[in-house]
Amino acid sequence: MFAFIVGTRPEIIKMAPIIRECEKQGITGLTIHTGQHYSYEMDKVFFEELNLSDPDYSLGVGSGTDAEQIGKILVGVENVLMNEQPDIVLVEGDTNSVFAGAYAATKLQIEVGHVEAGLRSFDRFMPEEINRILTDHVSDFLFAPTVKAKGNLLAEGVPANKISITGNTIVDAVHQNLQLAQKRESVLSELSIEKNNYFLTTTHRRENVDNKARLNGILKGLTELHYEFDVPIIFPMHPRTRKRVVEFDLALDGITPISPIGFLEFLLLEANAELVITDSGGVQEEACILGVPCITVRDNTERPETIAVHSNLLVGTKSDQILSGAKAMLQTPHKWSNPFGNGDAGERIVSVLTDAFKACGVEI
Repeated sequence: MFAFIVGTRPEIIKMAPIIRECEKQGITGLTIHTGQHYSYEMDKVFFEELNLSDPDYSLGVGSGTDAEQIGKILVGVENVLMNEQPDIVLVEGDTNSVFAGAYAATKLQIEVGHVEAGLRSFDRFMPEEINRILTDHVSDFLFAPTVKAKGNLLAEGVPANKISITGNTIVDAVHQNLQLAQKRESVLSELSIEKNNYFLTTTHRRENVDNKARLNGILKGLTELHYEFDVPIIFPMHPRTRKRVVEFDLALDGITPISPIGFLEFLLLEANAELVITDSGGVQEEACILGVPCITVRDNTERPETIAVHSNLLVGTKSDQILSGAKAMLQTPHKWSNPFGNGDAGERIVSVLTDAFKACGVEI
């Protein structure tokens, strides 16, 4: 039996192709939702939209410090795993849910598969970087999306026989859901925007939104983009970001903030945007796959492949750099090749696992 641990929107989206492939092959699975994101808009809606069954277990850990959150997840996941005794635990990404889930399984001598292994920003101030490294080094199966990610793992001494290059399941998710998303075109008229005549932005990372100067720089940059290009700036605002904007008393001049939206609506907004501005790793990938230019309001990225193919540009959080970066990306030909695979990552991951278990004589 496979156990899938998820806790946030990107994890649900990227784990979905693997869950679907397991269902297709008749492999028994159970889903544990930690509740790291716990509002309807930030998680439950994605299960509904992606046509996934409700989680078998919902831990409801909610927010808190890293220590509080990880501690609650460890206790909750351990109880479930002791009760269910799965053959393997699969985690995806770099959140507290990922590390705590992997650590709980390792302590119980249950094998761990890390989907999207080997990503590195080389910035230890990012909590996600710590989670990635720790999860990779306790995992038994490391599913690297690219050759670059595998190289990072090998450089840290991870044995090559644990690593498989599979592509990224976000490609599967985009391919599987883009046609369905086209049916949500009403979101464009509801926002009074036209295809290829608006910019889309997301900002949620702690180092940006919890820092008044950095968040103010981003918002000023977005305002300058609005007046320079005379286009709407559509901003689905993460609850944490909205809270900080109010707390810091920051202006949203020229910016159209909207509530968090479902994956299909967001995918449609991405596909039809003229430019994407983000601090999200997943959105960097999605924009690259969709052929939409992107600028990233961070000082580093764990998706260097997007920089290498010129689909993305790091611009930091100063308003003048955001403006100049946007101008540069809009002048870049949109002819890059997607570096994240062919859309069969879910199938490849399940194949690696089924072959490994069959070799050991384990029925899954």
